[in-house]
Amino acid sequence: MPLGADSLVLYKIHPARIVSLGEKIEIEVEGGQSKRVRPKDIVPLHPGPLKRLADLGEPGGAPPDEAWELLEGAETNLRELAELIYGDFTPASAWAVWKLLDEGLWFEGTPELIRPRAREAIEHDRAEREAKARAEQEQADFIARVAKGRIIDADRPRLVEVERLANQQGEHSRILKTLDLPETPQAAHRFLVRVDYWPAEHNPYPMRSGVAVSEPDLPVPPLADEDRLDLTHLPAFAIDDEGNQDPDDAVSIDGERIWVHVADVAALVAPDSELDREARARGANLYLPEGVVNMLPAAVTEQLGLGLQPISPALSFGLKVGDDGELSDIDIRPTLIRAERLSYAGAETRLAEQPFAALNAAAARYRARREAQGAAGLDLPEVSLRVTDGEILIRPIDRHGSRAMVTDLMLMAGEAAARWCGERGLPIPHATQPPPDSIRQPEGMAAMYAYRRQFKPSRTTIDPGPHFGLGLRAYARATSPLRRYADLLVHQQVRAALAGRAPLTAEQVSARAGEADQGGIAVRRAERQSNQHWKLVYLLRHGGWQGEGVVVELGERKDTVMIPALALETKLRAKVDLALDQHLRLGLVDVDLYDQDARFRVLG
Repeated sequence: MPLGADSLVLYKIHPARIVSLGEKIEIEVEGGQSKRVRPKDIVPLHPGPLKRLADLGEPGGAPPDEAWELLEGAETNLRELAELIYGDFTPASAWAVWKLLDEGLWFEGTPELIRPRAREAIEHDRAEREAKARAEQEQADFIARVAKGRIIDADRPRLVEVERLANQQGEHSRILKTLDLPETPQAAHRFLVRVDYWPAEHNPYPMRSGVAVSEPDLPVPPLADEDRLDLTHLPAFAIDDEGNQDPDDAVSIDGERIWVHVADVAALVAPDSELDREARARGANLYLPEGVVNMLPAAVTEQLGLGLQPISPALSFGLKVGDDGELSDIDIRPTLIRAERLSYAGAETRLAEQPFAALNAAAARYRARREAQGAAGLDLPEVSLRVTDGEILIRPIDRHGSRAMVTDLMLMAGEAAARWCGERGLPIPHATQPPPDSIRQPEGMAAMYAYRRQFKPSRTTIDPGPHFGLGLRAYARATSPLRRYADLLVHQQVRAALAGRAPLTAEQVSARAGEADQGGIAVRRAERQSNQHWKLVYLLRHGGWQGEGVVVELGERKDTVMIPALALETKLRAKVDLALDQHLRLGLVDVDLYDQDARFRVLG
């Protein structure tokens, strides 16, 4: 085809008009821009004349399927096909045929040699294109709906990608990107609530932390018969929070000997059993305001929870507490006990009567010894937070009285376990904590808050060492094997020694404790963030909330205030200078559930 000025050519799949010929060809492309190109860079379509690219409109002609029917099995070229479909060969019809060829449904080839496609290929491609068009339309309709903040049931599968981002199980979301929203977990959370994919109060933090959110579904063997010391004649009390469902410790006293009874989980969960591996991967029970997710199947608690059956098997830690608070005469035995379940409030009313008075006196001696050894006497606000039938219940926790007594009795058992195992060279995970740079006994909430921030992290080590915060020279967690894997690991080692079996090596204990620690870190993060979430939901439900705050830290621009009723820290920018331990009347300004933040102002 001869080329000259005003010829129509193809340049990079776009139409172009020749302006002039030379060593290089000057062409005009869409938008009026000029380019100088080589002859091999263009494909001739029509000799012209074409004065403007805008003249390449859609010429009227026959449907392409009619031309396809006439040409089926034959070959043609661009000129002949233009004349067949459009009745004439013009720049506009030449460009229309090229687009038809480029579309690739009815015809294939080059401008010089065009072939009709096979019927089967056309039907296949047409079905695919129609399906693609439907999908694109459905996607466009979906984006339009979610942009308006609403969805239909059919949209929910599409939103899984956003949910994965909200749960920190993915890093990107095409949907959020299309809507020009940040691809962050917080933005994804906000979006899913806005479109009613998640309820407004949905708690995403367990999933974000990567913890197991369902109970383990594993078979539980029956408890084997074995010789046990019968202590059923001693009154034993499993003291815990009201509504607790996994009682794993109880206390009793026999003369001068105190017994701390602990659920004998290692009698049922052997090292490297399926139950053991599952508990080790989880690390600990997950305690959420909405409920508890156990590290072991519920059937284990049903068999071994103290006081859940008339007679309970236990691993009991016997000891005496001297006038100086030192432990002596330590003995550990598999036992049978008869435990009475009791709440802290119930125990509080009986502290003046026996055997509680004797237990409380022993706990006080022990506590005095720990404090003399530097135990940190911090009394910062704590609350119990539960969501029951949709109601958020927040109650302050009093660490004094019966709760303090039970705490010290459990610490006695932990110290006894560490000493008993140490005397036998039995490797177990010890809990240790180095001292802060300066040691003191702070008074006042602000001083306690500052002192706690100086604490160094506790560590799990095979070698015994002091635990500063507890004021103990050696300590192992041993009283919650239903709830914490480290405690179960201690019990497994103790039981092996009692039975004359080879215990796990130090390397094995260290590896297992390390694995459980990783699971425990995720559990504690999920618990901490879930508690914060529900505190903020509580504030949202009480939009006019007012309450007391205590200044615990002064900053250059914002001060830190503790709200004791919620055990909630907040940053506050006050209009006047504040003082440490100053009590303020606060009013809620707003809550950002997605960034886990709340703002308050000083009233009056």
